[in-house]
Amino acid sequence: MKSKIVYICSECKFEQPKWTGRCPNCGVWNSFLESEILKKTNSKSNSNNRVTSTSKKAQKLSDIKVLNSDRIITDLHEFNRVVGGGIVRDSISILAARPGAGKSTLLLQVAHDISKKGFKVLYASGEESESQIKKRADRIIGECLEENIWIYSDISLNNVLEVVKEVDPDFIIIDSIQTFVLEEYSSRPGSPIQTMECANELLRIAKNINRPRAVIIVGQMTKEDELAGVRALEHLVDCVLMIEGDSLEELRSLVCSKNRFGSTGEVGFFSMTEKGMISIDNPSQFFMTKRDEKDEVFGSSLSVMKEGNRCIIVEIESLVSNSMAPYPSRISDCLKKDQLNTLISILEERGKIKLFDKNVVIKATGGIRLREQCVNLAVIISIVSSLKNKSIDNGYVFIGDVGLTGEIKRVPSMELRLKEVDRIGFSKVYVPEGENYKNFKFKNIEVKPFRYIYEVINDVFKSK
Repeated sequence: MKSKIVYICSECKFEQPKWTGRCPNCGVWNSFLESEILKKTNSKSNSNNRVTSTSKKAQKLSDIKVLNSDRIITDLHEFNRVVGGGIVRDSISILAARPGAGKSTLLLQVAHDISKKGFKVLYASGEESESQIKKRADRIIGECLEENIWIYSDISLNNVLEVVKEVDPDFIIIDSIQTFVLEEYSSRPGSPIQTMECANELLRIAKNINRPRAVIIVGQMTKEDELAGVRALEHLVDCVLMIEGDSLEELRSLVCSKNRFGSTGEVGFFSMTEKGMISIDNPSQFFMTKRDEKDEVFGSSLSVMKEGNRCIIVEIESLVSNSMAPYPSRISDCLKKDQLNTLISILEERGKIKLFDKNVVIKATGGIRLREQCVNLAVIISIVSSLKNKSIDNGYVFIGDVGLTGEIKRVPSMELRLKEVDRIGFSKVYVPEGENYKNFKFKNIEVKPFRYIYEVINDVFKSK
């Protein structure tokens, strides 16, 4: 063993060989702490010789054969969608979320589904005891527990590696990477050195040619809702997954920000219940309110968002009321406040509808975030509906961005959005001009293109 002294910032975990009064990374004074690292050395190796021998030879790109990695498919359809169709057998992934969002719950369900298909699963936890994990499993899965799941609670990754040799699992869950340590290093758990070295050991296990294994690491998050630790951890893994959603709400979104075996940006929706995470296989129905044709509701409109490779119908609700204060409220939990203020200004100037003395509240059914600009037209129409106390037909859908000039702007993937509207069975869609909608073939919907926002308002509310 050979020791090495490094200095690590207690605030941002920045590491450097010498002590300084101020951290060059985060700017905090007197934050460096001395840490000793034990490194393995080989007496036969020469420290000055950095060249290592290898038996592999370089190959021409045209001669390399593409290997189709086998996937382990779970019963959670939304999970399979996000990871690209299933878990790749020789992959290493990381799952992060806020405390209480459901990381351990989701992975325990995934482990149970995989074990039912005959695969061995090892669930190693550095945060919970075996009895705590068993209580969660009894609550989520019930008495029908599979025999192919092994539970091991310890913070020593060295002991976990020994268990891996003993059990020989096909699927390994590490919960969480910031709690494990390797005995070769004296740094505390969660330090950049321990985190990266533990991740490298798990990478070696996953990518073993003779015995490939699927590994999922649970990662902690910072106050800024980013993955804790160094950025190199995200570069090391094959797939980065994030669970979004308030712990007090039912909806959970599983988002993929990196995937070497599939497309990025995919989103899966789950409903958090006492029995665990339930996959929402038809999100369009989840994010709409079922109403009869005779029901008259003021301030509700529909639009289409694209999440990953699929389109989802979303319902936007608005409430406009008189303001008793000189500065009216602008409240929204589904889109940014600046975006809402911009749309209100456009509606006042280009739509000739005054809201200077009105409170405006915006909400999306189901708690989904309105990330795309294509919902702007629907937001404006819902505000007008609430202000005028005039309902919108349940079969109308609004797709389009709205510019500062009052013009309705085109949005990408319009044909896919219209196909989703037609599939569900709506009757009329308001869209921006500029595309040849006659080339699109639909069964149910009537496409109505308009150029300006006031034209849409007049057409929707002319008979009200």
